[in-house]
Amino acid sequence: MTIIDQTPTDASTAPALPAYRLAGVTKTYTQKGRIVHALEGVDVEIGTGDFVTIQGPTGGGKSTLLQLLGALDVPTSGHVLIGDTDLAAASPAQLASLRAREIAFVFQSFNLIPTLTAAENVAMGLEPLGLDRAERDARVADALARVGLSERGDHRPGELSGGQQQRVAIARAIAKRPRVLLADEPTGNLDEQMRDEILTALEHLNAEGLTLVVVTHDSAVATRARRRLRLDRGAIHDITR
Repeated sequence: MTIIDQTPTDASTAPALPAYRLAGVTKTYTQKGRIVHALEGVDVEIGTGDFVTIQGPTGGGKSTLLQLLGALDVPTSGHVLIGDTDLAAASPAQLASLRAREIAFVFQSFNLIPTLTAAENVAMGLEPLGLDRAERDARVADALARVGLSERGDHRPGELSGGQQQRVAIARAIAKRPRVLLADEPTGNLDEQMRDEILTALEHLNAEGLTLVVVTHDSAVATRARRRLRLDRGAIHDITR
């Protein structure tokens, strides 16, 4: 895969950059005295506004790949570009800014603060942005509305179902208005009905233009995506049918 030419182009005619471009990406680390090749020569492009799932066996490199996509780590070799930013060349401050403003995360565990209301939990995700109170409150209300929880903003996590708690976690993620949402087993703790609720909420967000990358073991989740990738022994394959 070739990294794009960085020659300036007229903004009115330039095509939108992909959300991600990975070229020749390797990630190697040492574990208990042995060298682990977590990723080996990964080449993949994820388009802006795409909905992609990543499957594969435990230990196949999924968590490592997600850390790179989330700007939580940098590759041992190769290039990971988020828009036009190459993570390997980015400063710690640039990586922190990407995580704060461009990328949002949702995990299998809801990670809500039990003593705070849903609205307060969402607001906590906006702290790094330094918004004034009016803007913060507007974003909280908008995010809760987008996941169908406008009437639950004053409820604490213990007063919500598992599916509702995960929707609060999604609202917290999207309140900062990221370009990309990375989800790691977001339905892993939910029954089938709640799983489908969460998938529907994510699909609506993707239809609005949010780039969505979901790591999952659940084929029922994977088949809802437009693209399916499989990561096994550090190598990636497109298995979309």
